[in-house]
Amino acid sequence: MGGLTAAELATIRRRLEAFADDVFASLPRADQRARGQCYLRGLVLDGRRKSIEPMAQRLGEVHDQALHHFVAASPWDWRPVRRRLAEVMTAALERTAWVVDDTGFPKDGMHSVGVQRQYSGTLGKTANCQLGVSVNAVTDQASCPLDWRLFLPERWDKEAMATRRAACPAPGHPPPA
Repeated sequence: MGGLTAAELATIRRRLEAFADDVFASLPRADQRARGQCYLRGLVLDGRRKSIEPMAQRLGEVHDQALHHFVAASPWDWRPVRRRLAEVMTAALERTAWVVDDTGFPKDGMHSVGVQRQYSGTLGKTANCQLGVSVNAVTDQASCPLDWRLFLPERWDKEAMATRRAACPAPGHPPPA
């Protein structure tokens, strides 16, 4: 899936910044809100990979460490952000249906939460991947995920996975003692 070119982003930047100001208003610190806005710009810019390093390279104005800190280490509560995003999008879309969907995210290694060889309908086969489940508001012209969760396979709750879970912990699922 593509994204916006830098020129296209420039034409909508004020609208995008107003949207980000609204969605990230619950973040307690100005630097967190600024990084959230930067992260959002990175997500909408053209580029195949939407991980931190490639996004930081495309943005050019911030190094990957600041974006990584915002996503992985910054102490902010994501729930009010997601709730506000859902409110904004349900108001903007006159949904015709709710869709619950699972999506497979192919992974090369084993160092991401929930990765294992498993069937993915998205991929149409058994593969090394993560699975996410989302609730989407859908119209004839658009769809928008309003809530989503990473699926943790049962195997990730077993004692044998303690080493992998310690290396890539899942929030709310501490490694076994």
